[in-house]
Amino acid sequence: MHQDELFTVNPDVAPPPEPVRDAGPAPVPPGSPLAVRMRPRTLDEVVGQQHLLGEGAPLRRLVEGAAPASVLLYGPPGTGKTTLANLVSTATGRRFVALSALSAGVKEVRGVIEEARRRRRYNAENTVLFIDEVHRFSKTQQDALLGAVEDRTVLLVAATTENPSFSVVSPLLSRSLVLQLRPLTDDDVRDLVHRALADERGLAGAFTLTAEAEDHLVRLASGDARRALTALEAAADAAAATAHREIGLGTVESTVDKAAVRYDRDGDQHYDVISAFIKSIRGSDVDAALHYLARMIEAGEDPRFLARRLVVHASEDVGMADPTALQSAVAAAHAVQFIGMPEGRLALAQATVHLATAPKSNAVITAIDNALADVRAGRIGTVPPHLRDGHYAGAAALGNARGYRYPHDVPEGVLPQQYPPDELVGRDYYHPTQRGTERTLAERVPRLRRTIRGETEREERA
Repeated sequence: MHQDELFTVNPDVAPPPEPVRDAGPAPVPPGSPLAVRMRPRTLDEVVGQQHLLGEGAPLRRLVEGAAPASVLLYGPPGTGKTTLANLVSTATGRRFVALSALSAGVKEVRGVIEEARRRRRYNAENTVLFIDEVHRFSKTQQDALLGAVEDRTVLLVAATTENPSFSVVSPLLSRSLVLQLRPLTDDDVRDLVHRALADERGLAGAFTLTAEAEDHLVRLASGDARRALTALEAAADAAAATAHREIGLGTVESTVDKAAVRYDRDGDQHYDVISAFIKSIRGSDVDAALHYLARMIEAGEDPRFLARRLVVHASEDVGMADPTALQSAVAAAHAVQFIGMPEGRLALAQATVHLATAPKSNAVITAIDNALADVRAGRIGTVPPHLRDGHYAGAAALGNARGYRYPHDVPEGVLPQQYPPDELVGRDYYHPTQRGTERTLAERVPRLRRTIRGETEREERA
């Protein structure tokens, strides 16, 4: 059967009309998790994402039906992607269908599209198709959506935790509005916890939460609303089992199996511990570095923040003394993004061990900072004529590229030639150390400079 035949409807055989789903929120089944029961029913109940939900902002206009367009919601877990997809459908009276890229294939996608076409033709009913983890769809699966998105058979709302520029095919990307969701702030998570404790849909005032327990829940959430509400529900169940109305720190600890490490992500402890972590790496104390890493992981620090610091310090503190350190740090960052926690701790630990035990050099950061200092001080100059672009019409008349010498024309691959502007001839930024791999550069770089600046030829003539 041809692919297009899958979507053909015989106009002479109309199916019996089906009722259109009420535009209000779908009922929540009894016994649903707290995070499901507390899912916002209106825009006013949504916490966070004000950059997308403010007056006139793109997501608000979409939810309110003023700007119907397919959308890709890109952001970390627990930031409201599924909730916002539901609101798009309920606020605009559309039928809502959800698929997960983890379990759905091309057959399921085409089935939803065929049903959407049938409903639009015979019931005048529009469909919102929500696809979670869309980055896990293959190119073929994503391509199957293009026609239906193009003619608005479905209003696609796709969610992904990965950058859609790299994980979504270009044709689908160009047909969709990409909106980036941000992690919830600690205050956002705190508001959700308070609401869940008091709301009739939640715990309905049956429990109170001590300040220490609340702080611990907020730390554990790390900007993830679902994680916070799941932990709160587990703690409430444990308190109910012992006939206690107050949820304390010990109850939260015992139910979520986390120690309340003294660590304030917004206070002095945050800065003190990350500073100690960085300085331990710089000082080559692998054991201390792992200790501080463990403290931050256990306290619920965002693993992406830790990965970013490792990437920075791979260049700042190790640099060319071990060029593979940056590769390890970047690989750890990708691993954390790809597999999440708790398994991501392994990649973070591996990168930490690599950086802490590697030979150290700050020559890279010193070099770029010195170069930036000259540029900011106005030491710029003009590009030498022989280095300028000579490919466009009229370039030759300006003298561009005239006299340029091609290094590959000589056996050594290096020849005398001026590369910097006149004002910066002889200015050295990079000074390799004698540590690690950089030891060989400490010998090679001066030789390169002498050859490039013609000093070798002058020495030979002398």
